[in-house]
Amino acid sequence: MRSRRVSEVVLSDVVDIPAPPGRLLADWAREIALQMTLEPGDVEVMPLARARMRWPDYARCVRAMADWTAALGLPGLLAESDVALMVCRGARYHHDGDQYGGAAFCNLFLSEDKGQDVYFPSLDRRIPLRRGTVLLFDTCQPHGVVPRGAHRFDPADFPAGRDDTQLFLTWELPVEDARVASALRVAFDHDRAAAAQVQEEQVRRDGQRVWVCPSTGKWQAADPQA
Repeated sequence: MRSRRVSEVVLSDVVDIPAPPGRLLADWAREIALQMTLEPGDVEVMPLARARMRWPDYARCVRAMADWTAALGLPGLLAESDVALMVCRGARYHHDGDQYGGAAFCNLFLSEDKGQDVYFPSLDRRIPLRRGTVLLFDTCQPHGVVPRGAHRFDPADFPAGRDDTQLFLTWELPVEDARVASALRVAFDHDRAAAAQVQEEQVRRDGQRVWVCPSTGKWQAADPQA
């Protein structure tokens, strides 16, 4: 296991992409309503292969993302990386380092402005979500999706009967790729001794494994899922 520091760099912008066609939006709405139990705070995978059949501008969206990452010094990297279509209804604060510690997330948001932000509480960094919002960030950095200007995640802010969903494409970029490490200013091998003693990916702080409070986004020593 290799150690590294959690990057404090969050890169964001807004790119020009067309709105998804009406029949695709309707298909997504049916999928969420009939095939999923999407509670406030959940982040789930959507079927991408089926979506691409009804999405003539999919390639244009990917090209816009590829152009943005190329401008960051990452040409060709998206084509080499896994992509998924995701949906969230808000998002509880969390980090993804226990599963994706070797990756950075590169996200392209597809939904219209619904008055929500991606918020990084440890950095006090807030990015308003609208169609075309793009993000590149360290999977280990705590983040969540909350109402515009809010700091806490509260399920009551996402009531039943209102469409608070956000659809987005996400790519996993290898953080050990020198270009990604440079863009996010990631420092490796700062604690070789600790890395030699662990058997799985994890985030550590002050010598112990840490998780994130789902409501406040603050680091905590106890696993909130336990």
